[in-house]
This record gives sequence, structure tokens and C-alpha cells, in this order.
Amino acid sequence: MLSRLLFPVCLIAGCIVASASDWPQWRGPTRDGQAPDTSLPASLPDNLQRGWSIEVGEGHSSPIVLGQDVYIHSRVGGDEVVRRLKLADGTVEWEQKYPVVYEPVSAAGPHGKGPKSTPVLHDGKLFTFGITGVLSAFNASDGELLWRKDFKGDYGTLWPRFGAAMSPMVAKGRLLAHVGGDDDGALIAFNVEDGSILWRWTEDGAAYCSPVLLTVAGTEQVVSQSTEHIIGVDLSSGKTLWKIPFTTPYNQNIVTAIAFEDLLIFSGHRQRTFAVRMTNNDGEWSTEEVWTNSEVPMYMSSPVLVGGRVFGLTQMDKGNLFSLDPRSGQVQWSGPGRQGDNAALIVAGDRVLTLTTEAELIVTRIDAARYEPVKIYDVSDSAVWAHPALIGNQILVKDRSKLTVWSF
Repeated sequence: MLSRLLFPVCLIAGCIVASASDWPQWRGPTRDGQAPDTSLPASLPDNLQRGWSIEVGEGHSSPIVLGQDVYIHSRVGGDEVVRRLKLADGTVEWEQKYPVVYEPVSAAGPHGKGPKSTPVLHDGKLFTFGITGVLSAFNASDGELLWRKDFKGDYGTLWPRFGAAMSPMVAKGRLLAHVGGDDDGALIAFNVEDGSILWRWTEDGAAYCSPVLLTVAGTEQVVSQSTEHIIGVDLSSGKTLWKIPFTTPYNQNIVTAIAFEDLLIFSGHRQRTFAVRMTNNDGEWSTEEVWTNSEVPMYMSSPVLVGGRVFGLTQMDKGNLFSLDPRSGQVQWSGPGRQGDNAALIVAGDRVLTLTTEAELIVTRIDAARYEPVKIYDVSDSAVWAHPALIGNQILVKDRSKLTVWSF
């Protein structure tokens, strides 16, 4: 009998306690782009108010926020740098750095030297994953290095073709990270305290997708994309529950899955967007494709779900926003073309905020019958690839080299 799919959950608890107003990991409190505690005004201003703005270095890693502190992972010169800043004014509270030797392949040259992975906070610890696959644990209060893994000698390659980009996840004392390269890698559950390995999944190499935690038929499972598959892995044991073959050009499996009722929705570069239903029959798992849509393939941008709709950015027409019915897969509306190579989406009450690589922050209503922006703001004079963090009425934007706070 199929249990209803529960929405992605990743709790952050312990010495540092995350509230709904914090932004402690990839795509926010629940890793799905939902901002449950925002204070955006009902009537949005014509212009955002710019707060502090500081140089932090290059990279696509997103800022994360806990209480009155901001954490950012970036590259400065030959080093990857991890900092804690004051949310009030951007003052550096502590800084750690380590040397990294990395040159992007020519196709990824414009993206720079990383890092691309977003850190995660848990129980007083900050975990980072560098562009070359270096996994580090810091004391969040003072920056002390607690443990580090570089995986040298463990795999044929230490990072996928375009650099390590998946953002780690913490669940029940386990730090989940897909390490190694696209030909040889492993999804590993590490003990958050000392970095020891609790289990290792080795059936496929690493991709760029960030995992989420779901509960299906009473089983907690890590759902992600590997080099050539979409996978569901038992959180407690690392056992494969189900696996769907899925490949994209140049092995660029990127998009984070979203859940709707008893469905999981996936997409990929030059692939279709589709929904599957998972079934557990006496311990044997199976998947069934429920609908598919080839009109709105998603590349590097992960969608959000709100109000019975999926909002995303398709790679068609050089990027355009769309709204889709998650029950049928039918497109409800789509925006104009050339809106950006990538976009980060956040659900804020009855509105969706979309930050494009063109540095446009587009605000739309979730109940709109067509693409009809409420406001469009310019938030940088350079390209923006990192996801923003939304805290109350403030949004933190990391562009090519600066971190800037804007207020509504």
C-alpha cells in the first residue's frame, strides 16, 4: 500500500537552533525554496533599499544565515575562504582559508574557480564542500577547524567535470555528500561529530544535484541524482531503495527534486520534466511514471512548489519562467524568452521571487493566470549565479564577487 509522500524535511537543531526566519542551508530552512517567515510589505516599493555591500571573492556558493550571523564560502586568489559576518553591517567575525588548485574546463571558464556548493549549519557546526571536493567541518562560533576530508587516493577523480557543486545535507546526525568524480564516486553518510563514515553508496559517480530528505511509506530516504541515475537511498543504512536511469549531455544531472502529494517531480538538461510515483510492495520498491512534459526542460535551475503549482525556469527560448500543474504536467503559463541562463526561486507568502543570472529580481503572484510581474528589480551590475537568502524583509545577494543586502 502506497503511503502519501511527505514534503522534503531537513531539520536543523542542537546548540545552534534554526528558526523559520533563518536560512541555514541550500534553498532555505527545508531545502525547497520556501521562506515561511518573511515580512515583505503588501505593497512593494518601486525600488529596493541597498544596505551594506562587501567584496567576498568569486564563486556560486550561496550565503546562509543563522540569527544575526551570515556565513559565506568563496574564492580569493589561490584560496577558498570561509567567513562569518555580522548581518547588521557585514563586519567579518572570523575567517578561515585553505589553498585550492583548480582550473575550470574551457566550457565552464566564465563560471570561475568556485566554490559552487552551499554550506550547511547544524548543531553549532558549519560544513563546507569546496570546488575540488574538500569537505570541512568548522566550529560555527569561532571558525575552528574540527575535521576535514580531501579524498585523495580514494577515487580516480576528485570532482565531476565542472567542479564539485552539490550542497551537503544533514539528517539525524549524518552529513550527506556525494564525493569523487562522475566516473568514480560515492554518496557517503558521515558522522557529523568526527567525519567517520557511517555508510557509503557506490553504485554511481557524483553529479551536481543536491539531495533532499523525504519519507515514503514510512521510510526516510535520501533522494538525489547521480551521474546517470535518479536515486532513492535509505537514510539509516545507505541501501538502494529505487533507481531510475537518467542521463543528460556531458553528465550534467543538476535539478533538485520536489515532492507533490504522492509524486516526485524531476527534470534535466535537454530532458523532459516528469513525475513518478513510488510504491513499496512488501519491501520491494518500484517507480511508475505518471506524466511527462517535453516543453519545459530545466537545466541548472531547481523549481519550487506552492499553491498547487510548480514554478520554474525552462532552458527553452534561452530561459523563460513558467507555471505548471503538478497533477497533469500541463503548462499553465510561460514568460518571454531570454530571461536568463539560470534562476533561483523563493516562495514568499503569496509571491514568488525569481533571481536571474541577469541580476533581475522578478516578483510574481502565485495565483497569476499569466506571466505578469508585480515588480522587477535590478540587484547587481554583474551576473548572479548564487541563490539568495531571504531573511524577513531583507534579501542577501551574492554576485560575481560581492555580497549585498537589499531591503524591501
